[in-house]
Amino acid sequence: MKIIGLDVGTKRIGVARADSSTRIAVPSGFIPVDGSEWAELEELAALNNTNLFVLGMPRSNEGKETQQSLYARNFAKTLTENIPGAKVRFQDESLTSVEAEKRLKAKKKPYAKGDIDAEAAAIILQDFLENLKNGIPAVAPAVNVEEVEEEPNLMQNTIDTATAMTKKGTDKLMMSAKKTKHKIKKTPIIIIAILLIAGIAGGVWFIQREIAKREYEEYLAKVAAEKAEVFNFTIRPGETIFDVKKHLAEEGYTSAEIEEGFNFDYEFDFLKERPTGATLEGYLYGETYEFYRTATVKEILTKFLLGMDEVIKTNDLKAKFAAHDLSLHEGITLASIVQKESPAGEHAKVAQVFMSRLTYGWRLGSDVTVTYALDVVDPDRTTYKDNAAALSINSCYNTRINTGLPCGPISNPGLASLLAVATPSDTAYLYFLTGDDGLMYYSYTEAEHNQNAVTHCKSLCNVSL
Repeated sequence: MKIIGLDVGTKRIGVARADSSTRIAVPSGFIPVDGSEWAELEELAALNNTNLFVLGMPRSNEGKETQQSLYARNFAKTLTENIPGAKVRFQDESLTSVEAEKRLKAKKKPYAKGDIDAEAAAIILQDFLENLKNGIPAVAPAVNVEEVEEEPNLMQNTIDTATAMTKKGTDKLMMSAKKTKHKIKKTPIIIIAILLIAGIAGGVWFIQREIAKREYEEYLAKVAAEKAEVFNFTIRPGETIFDVKKHLAEEGYTSAEIEEGFNFDYEFDFLKERPTGATLEGYLYGETYEFYRTATVKEILTKFLLGMDEVIKTNDLKAKFAAHDLSLHEGITLASIVQKESPAGEHAKVAQVFMSRLTYGWRLGSDVTVTYALDVVDPDRTTYKDNAAALSINSCYNTRINTGLPCGPISNPGLASLLAVATPSDTAYLYFLTGDDGLMYYSYTEAEHNQNAVTHCKSLCNVSL
């Protein structure tokens, strides 16, 4: 199952995510504390199909809870009130922000305060996962210390007695008992007994705490060593398998290893619906995951395929695509075009335009499909050197000359594009373009479209494919 880790602050909430099957926490940005955080957390839980949150529990150097601890507990209470069914677990945290910034500095890349919060959340969540694996409770119970006012010397001798619980415990215990002998006459026996028992218990607790502290430090060193062998791998929505192969090569994988991973016959039901000879294009869900350096390309690709499998099932995409007379493969293919053609917030309208064109039997007329056709056969543009030649390329991906969908996806679509095809907007546009100002311009007629091109797209519409 998915788990969300949170580093709770008064200005920002660091976010991390993990799957209990892989037990690797990944930083996932931050949420500002401005009143909208509860809605964003609820949406985050829905997108990840989980109700389990792990919160960092701050403590003092002595292991006691602080005002920040109270803030975290109040935050958890409000979280469960705002998100029905939410479950919260606490994980002890100590200097996580310091460690997070240290790690970010080690990467030698620019970072902001929000990145520190996200990295801290990942540390908290990773500790929780490791403790879960080792059977360690998420949070040790708070130690209740009751102040007892007694004769100072007697109290000190009792503490000495507790400290005597070491290698020479018996001898020192007897010596300490002699020191307290003259005080016994002045103090009720019951009080002495209570103090002695409390002192011994306190000494045992102190020794156990020191042992646990050393074990925890050893554990942190072990985790740090393991993390040195961990790397993030990202497939961004809109990237192609050509991009993914390039990124894998940058991580040190050989061409043979990469091709072996991409040519493997993966056992996923949604892959069985692809046409014969289809690649993994479109099926590697855009996300960031952490992997150990020992991971094979097959293991890496399997993780992204698992992500796509979960998105398909969670959002019932097969049935929703079928409602628009699209197979799963066709729906993903169209979503891959929408991904490349749409800026944020415009996916549903762009999907509507293309679906209307399919209904009318028109050509989709998408330049991004032509670009993909070129990437397949002429990535360096040595043959197709200008747009006129490119637009006439004889390829099943060229929707400028062929009607209907291309023969397969042209990128790996993100969730917004997949949902846009599943539920397109209720508009009725037939044309669109992206202007030089980055805005989208829609129209109903070709004449309106041409005018939009003249008015708003003097540079971008002439970019080489």
